[in-house]
Amino acid sequence: MTSSSTRSINTTAIAGLSVWVGLIVLVSYWMGQQAHRWLPVQASTAAPLVDDLFSFETAIGTFVFLGVVSVMAWVMLFNRAEKYDDTDAVPIEGNTLLEVIWTAIPFVLVMGIAFWTIRASDQLGTLGPMEHIHPRNPVEDAGGYPGDRLPAEQVEVIARQWSWEFRYPGSNVSSTELHLAVDQPVTFRLVSEDVLHGFYIPAFRVKQDVIPGRAIDFNVTPTREGVYRLRDSQFSGTWFAANQSDVVVESAQDHEAWLEQAARLPLQPGLSLAVSEYATRQSRSNPGWATVPPAPPPQVNVPGSSAQPHQA
Repeated sequence: MTSSSTRSINTTAIAGLSVWVGLIVLVSYWMGQQAHRWLPVQASTAAPLVDDLFSFETAIGTFVFLGVVSVMAWVMLFNRAEKYDDTDAVPIEGNTLLEVIWTAIPFVLVMGIAFWTIRASDQLGTLGPMEHIHPRNPVEDAGGYPGDRLPAEQVEVIARQWSWEFRYPGSNVSSTELHLAVDQPVTFRLVSEDVLHGFYIPAFRVKQDVIPGRAIDFNVTPTREGVYRLRDSQFSGTWFAANQSDVVVESAQDHEAWLEQAARLPLQPGLSLAVSEYATRQSRSNPGWATVPPAPPPQVNVPGSSAQPHQA
């Protein structure tokens, strides 16, 4: 009779535990799906890969958090000492099965994250001018050459304290507002004229340090038309947070028209919020703490607008 009751209790406990673990899995999956809504819009081929990895890690983190909290709650509710009980706990030996399970679960989770990360990194590494992932193939749709390999546009990116300058060698155009054609792979040549900067476009999910004394090639393919924001992700001095620029992703036709129009414009000072803020500060009787004077704004064909709304 006792043996039968014990088996019944164990079966009930296992069933309840299975239901609770299943519920945690469902909540974790739901949280992973919600994680996509926490990020900016996806505007490049790299964005879905990064977002899927973030979603997976969010789901894993939710599962671990709820699992640990569940164990803590179970111990506090059903295994606490009686009131005024100050005796020592019963000495017990280690449970080999529990230790194996407790070691295996984190191992599987870490290996899963590592596998997903390696796969995403491998795919991100192929997003270059010769190999990249395309949601559609506009060249083949237009009757162009076969395959999904498109010629990459070349753009030179010059970072300085504190402004960005973009040069389009094929068109002899320069600007302080980055213009790109949608679904057209682009190769950036990143250089710094002074210190370490960070080339970061949140909507593209890409970030690359710009190291002084080196030229770094960096590839990306925009996939969504709109206006986005380029930010300096490295602390490069007083006004590094203001070292931002608009990224305009437009159709191939609009991009070609913009290049043609920009080539006819004379050179003029580009946008540099740091220069204007520094001039305002120096005009005061007490300019405040000493700082590095901003570099003069670059002479460009198109300065752009600092008041243009952007999506991310």
